[in-house]
Amino acid sequence: MFARILSPHILALTGTVVLWASAFPAIRVGIDGLGVAALSFLRIAIAAVALLLVAPLAKVRLPRRRDLPMVALCGATGMTAYQILLNWGEVEVAAGTASLLIAIAPVFSVLLGSFFLQEGLSRDITLGSVVAIAGAAIVSLAAGTDGFTVSALIVLAAAVVQGVYHFATKPLLRRYTGLEVATYAMVAGTLFALPLIPATWHATLDAPADALASAAYLGLLPSALGFVIWAYAVARLPLAASTAALYLVPPVALVISLIWLGEVPHPIELVGGAVTVAGVILINRRKQAQPPSAPEDAHKATSEHPVSTR
Repeated sequence: MFARILSPHILALTGTVVLWASAFPAIRVGIDGLGVAALSFLRIAIAAVALLLVAPLAKVRLPRRRDLPMVALCGATGMTAYQILLNWGEVEVAAGTASLLIAIAPVFSVLLGSFFLQEGLSRDITLGSVVAIAGAAIVSLAAGTDGFTVSALIVLAAAVVQGVYHFATKPLLRRYTGLEVATYAMVAGTLFALPLIPATWHATLDAPADALASAAYLGLLPSALGFVIWAYAVARLPLAASTAALYLVPPVALVISLIWLGEVPHPIELVGGAVTVAGVILINRRKQAQPPSAPEDAHKATSEHPVSTR
């Protein structure tokens, strides 16, 4: 029993959940000292360098020329736009609340797949999408009765571009591993983020040590190491197990935010988050019944969940 729990792939999966959950409070620390632009660029660039260093050891192949436009789309949406929007939103939105809102990203991925990839909209997918969106609405309205806050809408926009990223990775994951796709996207995202260098330079000169440490942590651990150990775990576990583990990211983020930042979630946010996760589970219920036949198939789980840069 304990041997199974302490097996490398279970530990890798557990580490992935903790790392991606910890990204949300780490962002709050980084924003305070670096600002949105600098934190966004540093995190993507550090992760890209780390993944490129790992690439030869992991036998990461170069992408084919015909796949470069889709790689560019993945980098622009799932890396550059996602980082900027999430960091911008977390200026006002609590870290735990942001994790609950980002949990809706799979809904947008599924809907895009239905419209553009001719993937059927089953009753479970339709109902799950409605439930998940309703949960996000509850979380967004928890701060008050005047309607959606601008910051909450910005975080939801981050969830939308993350959904676009998951959708865009689907054709790539038929030819490349999850780690390869993540590496391509991270490098492309860094290129798209190059205009942020002047702001990053000025912010870094005066940044406190804890903000710089947060940026390094986000780039090296949740973004780089997170993808490496996620690819390792998902290739060795049943798809249902790896998928279910991702539902733990929001509650773990709430716990870490409470311990690290002292953030106490509003009860309404917890209700909305539970509704959102229930909707995502309903959407993926049919997919979980299909076990992966190869590592590449297992990596496709990353195209349906908010897992890339958490």
